[in-house]
Amino acid sequence: MIRQRLKQALSSRHRHNVIDTDRVISAVLVPIFRKQDEYHLLFTKRTETLRDHKGQISFPGGVREEYDSTLLDTALRECFEEIGLAGEMIEVLGELDDTPTMTTHYLITPFVATIPWPLRLKLDPVEVDVIIEAPISALLDKDCFRQEDDPVNNGISEGPFYYYDNRIIWGATARIITQFLEVWTEAMGDKAG
Repeated sequence: MIRQRLKQALSSRHRHNVIDTDRVISAVLVPIFRKQDEYHLLFTKRTETLRDHKGQISFPGGVREEYDSTLLDTALRECFEEIGLAGEMIEVLGELDDTPTMTTHYLITPFVATIPWPLRLKLDPVEVDVIIEAPISALLDKDCFRQEDDPVNNGISEGPFYYYDNRIIWGATARIITQFLEVWTEAMGDKAG
């Protein structure tokens, strides 16, 4: 069963935990769902009116608030606020490495989870422009992935870029995808694609 394989792969890896009090602490959900016999990841495209990361493709999530007991609480709350996905519909499988953003000073803790599909989602029009459903097999395709100069870092360093459905996923979200795909490939073995 895929859930068990992913749980095992996530729990057996050494998770990189970052402590940096100068960064904005945040958390995201990495939602996996099965559609038409294929596993997908769910992303949001942020609106152009937001202060940070406007127009970028990201996982649902956001900044930790004082009343969030844990970072998982942050990810679940933000997921509900952004796309109307309630916590009771989410099965959390584990965590990926803490991932910093390059210029906006966020520190993101990603939680991998499965969600049922189809779902009726309710997008917050202030934060979310559109939902993007990307098959994991498409993200694993070598033609989808490129290592390129990071535009917000003045081309000083390279980062992963995923090209899917005439969209570009880059930055912290792309680095989280890369982590996830490594775990997925380990969990699935020769059935990864």
